[in-house]
Amino acid sequence: MFAINGMSAVDQSHAPVVDAVRAYRDRGHLSFLPPGHKQGRGADPRVLAALGRAVFDSDIIMMNGLDDRTMSRGVLAKAEKLMAEAVGADHAFFSTCGSSLSVKSAMLAVAGPGEKLLVSRNAHKSVVAGLIISGVAPVWVHPRWDAEQHFAYPPEPDAVDEACRRESGAEGMLLITPTDYGTCADIAGTAEICHSHDIPLIVDEAWGAHLPFHRDLPAWAMDAGADLCVTSVHKMGCGLEQGSVYHLQGDRVSPTVLTARADLLDTTSPNALIYAGIDGWRRHMVEHGHELLGQAMRLAADTRAALSKIPGLRVLGADLVGPGRAIDHDPLKIVIDLHELGVAGYQVNEWLRSHQRVDLGLSDHRRVAAQITIADDSWTCERLVSAMADMVTHIDEIPSAWPIHLPEPGELELEQAALPRDAFFGPAEQVSADEAVGRVCAETISPYPPGVPALLPGERITKTVVEYLRSGLAAGMYIPDAADKSLATIRVSTMTTK
Repeated sequence: MFAINGMSAVDQSHAPVVDAVRAYRDRGHLSFLPPGHKQGRGADPRVLAALGRAVFDSDIIMMNGLDDRTMSRGVLAKAEKLMAEAVGADHAFFSTCGSSLSVKSAMLAVAGPGEKLLVSRNAHKSVVAGLIISGVAPVWVHPRWDAEQHFAYPPEPDAVDEACRRESGAEGMLLITPTDYGTCADIAGTAEICHSHDIPLIVDEAWGAHLPFHRDLPAWAMDAGADLCVTSVHKMGCGLEQGSVYHLQGDRVSPTVLTARADLLDTTSPNALIYAGIDGWRRHMVEHGHELLGQAMRLAADTRAALSKIPGLRVLGADLVGPGRAIDHDPLKIVIDLHELGVAGYQVNEWLRSHQRVDLGLSDHRRVAAQITIADDSWTCERLVSAMADMVTHIDEIPSAWPIHLPEPGELELEQAALPRDAFFGPAEQVSADEAVGRVCAETISPYPPGVPALLPGERITKTVVEYLRSGLAAGMYIPDAADKSLATIRVSTMTTK
């Protein structure tokens, strides 16, 4: 790929969307079409003061704005071609609706209503939304559970092979890797299994947009033989929020079909700022990514070492990799186990934000995680270490971890009694959580982050999962999508199931 070996037939120094934004402003175009703020002239001065005039200056419509009336200049098409060339894919498609939409487009390109799709059960709620919208029948491939760490690892290729043999007629496989914890699946082994069954492999690689640009990072989906993958440029890359790219190679998935299915979901008013963020980030990575990511990995290693010296903290990394665990781990994800301190990640996250103005994303019943990107430097990393050290010295201010009824391995593997679409759109009622046990769930209930549903439409509810969710909620778990945020009641299907 260009980013590593410098071989490319395309001049990667251009950024067509970024160049078009600059040219539009330099030429002094006067717009009588959306956006109605007209490069900020109509915006509230208080908003301009908060956001900056440049945001509005660069918020330009694509059709008859950055491009002409018939899009004949190919501004976006050229940017997508450069991205594909940069990472070694056959095609790249930009999305301004995040990987939540991109993964739905990928699923729809492979399977349709009533057709089967193998899906890793550690899928994000956006995947479940795709199942609901499409009417696709999921064949769940369950992750591996670490009973000691209460941790799920991506499924192994053998589990995918078993699912292929057990459920004939699947149209493809959707694998999630890396996870929000940075653990990585065996993409190459899974691709080999899928292709031996003549089905494509889709990889939800939302956390892996940076992986193509340094050889010491985990293998990325296109290099490992996947057919279609989705990346979030805003997560580990440096694009704007909602910037996503899906990449395609080979002939197992038609680019024409993919484009048509994506068009069903995509916006007709894409934000040029998000496109420009993707476009500029690709150029930056091609030109400087290897150096910058190498520096970030060194910073992450130093930070991990410094955090490990703080009493009570256990920094996970190499111990996440090995037989029965992950095949690899993204070194830029620093996962910190707090079990020895007797506190939960939920409250530590809140303490750090309140007392140190240090914000972390992932937190669970015993861990927090920090991501390092090319935006970090010694000052930001030292501040993280200092904040964690200060948290430990003030540990008495943080409530002890509330007991959570954690399921045993396999107890989160629920019976799929109905299609997600049927259970979601069918007749339903709200009943007490105790009454819901044994009933078929009609909603998605996802601890967030990472946003992996513990219950999804069509699954038969068990007492173990109800106890896990309700005790987790009491302990500080955030569950944004339940109809009843208290989980006193759960929405269940009233349709007849077999």
